[in-house]
Amino acid sequence: MTISRRHLMLGAAAVSVMAIGPSAAEPILTDDGLYKEPWFLESFLELPDDLEDARKSGKRFVVMWELKGCPYCKETHFVNFGRNDISDYIKANFVVLQLNIIGSRKVKDFDGQELSEKELAAKYGVRFTPTFQFFDEDAAALKAREPQKREVARAPGYLRPDDFLAMFRYVREKAYEAKSFRDYLKSQPS
Repeated sequence: MTISRRHLMLGAAAVSVMAIGPSAAEPILTDDGLYKEPWFLESFLELPDDLEDARKSGKRFVVMWELKGCPYCKETHFVNFGRNDISDYIKANFVVLQLNIIGSRKVKDFDGQELSEKELAAKYGVRFTPTFQFFDEDAAALKAREPQKREVARAPGYLRPDDFLAMFRYVREKAYEAKSFRDYLKSQPS
């Protein structure tokens, strides 16, 4: 059997794809116009329960705020989550709840108050999309705190992929206990 150039090229392409590994799953465009990752949390929108479930599974809880038509939200899905190193790290260490900054679904906050997504965003001062809110690990302790004191970190707006991954590492490593995110970035090897 002779090997043609075509067979050689197809074989080389297959080997290079196997070396790279499988690509991240494509986000799904939902009926409300938001892109959603297949591994995002399906929730009854009760934040204390979601946080507690994340903690029990050894993960941290994060809320991702989005808006239909937001170009940086789309870029977060296709560029940042599209990188396997980023999506694999987040899936292994975090539970992500997606909320719509102008949405009407009812959400139970840590203090028991039930609000629409839009009202909850206003309560927390979320004004940009995408915004990621990272919360403390103790749902009971969050109940008594003012809304802005419940977060351990926030990423308002789009972050480039390497900084985006660094933000999730910053939270996972609890580096917020000792330094700002800016100082954390400066301390990372280039």
